[in-house]
Amino acid sequence: MNILVTGAAGFVGSHIAERLERAGYSVVPVDAFVPNYDRAIKVANVREMAGTAPPLAYVEETDLRERDAVTRLLREVSPGLVVHCAALAGVRPSVEDPARYTEHNINGTVNLLEAMREVGCDKLVFASSSSVYGADATVPFTEEQAAVRPVSPYAATKRACELLLHTYGGLYGLDYLSLRFFTIYGPRQRPDLAIHKFTSAVMRGQTIQMNGDGRSSRDYTHIGDIVGGVAAAVECLLHEDGVRETLNLGSSSPILLRDLIATIEEACDREAVIERRADQPGDVPRTFADVTKAHRLLGYEVSHDLRDGIHEFVGWWLQRFGDTDGRRDLGHRAPEAGEHAREMRVGA
Repeated sequence: MNILVTGAAGFVGSHIAERLERAGYSVVPVDAFVPNYDRAIKVANVREMAGTAPPLAYVEETDLRERDAVTRLLREVSPGLVVHCAALAGVRPSVEDPARYTEHNINGTVNLLEAMREVGCDKLVFASSSSVYGADATVPFTEEQAAVRPVSPYAATKRACELLLHTYGGLYGLDYLSLRFFTIYGPRQRPDLAIHKFTSAVMRGQTIQMNGDGRSSRDYTHIGDIVGGVAAAVECLLHEDGVRETLNLGSSSPILLRDLIATIEEACDREAVIERRADQPGDVPRTFADVTKAHRLLGYEVSHDLRDGIHEFVGWWLQRFGDTDGRRDLGHRAPEAGEHAREMRVGA
């Protein structure tokens, strides 16, 4: 069976594509290589995942905003299921450019859903976000909470996509699992995320900008646990009909920002230079996942310890970025548009 994975050159999508390919599925990785960060980093992600799953060496370069291209791709691939990770991520950039986030995250998702409907694919795993809960949710966050007060355009786009899935489920019989990811870390983490930024700064002797007093907290979740949950969601959808659920995937172990920085200092064996700044608009003070429902429906379990995971991340960072300016292992120039187009694999 073909499984289409969107956003497959990104942090989360590359790990998911790799896991599913190694599990025996025929994975078609898709990415638009949107320049929200250095394209060469995404190219390096593809090289890493292809190291353990060689069929993923080439990624179909398709922008979900292009309706005809998306429909054409799905007709050629005929996927039995789609894992939809493609999105512009990040709270603060979404505050600066909400129209762009709407275009990519909402319009792109609608194009994908319409293409799926046209080709008869009715199974979708959606990468949502804990940010949909907003700033005033009760901890721990449960899926039964309304999630109607997002505090950033990014969060609003993710919640809008969840509602679209609900609508398509009712109108067209789409089966879906919408997975609310809590702050993910691990190898290939995006360079704009806290653990990556802090590690880079500590290792290079640069200043860390800490927003607030360090007592905000996040439910940091290792990529291995997230991928395990996604793989279980894929199995659930492929073996059951009528599944339409929203689930939290997190660690259920929130960590204070100041404690996270201390853990990174330990792993790097260096002290951080910290500059205190005011809280940022769009940020929430805490996240905390209740994963009872995911455990019940998917058998979801958390197996990674934060301290061990941070040490693993620092080791990966040193391999990928440890020389000068973060380009040691990125190889030659980033390919031009179209150089990553792959030959389609059609059928089971």
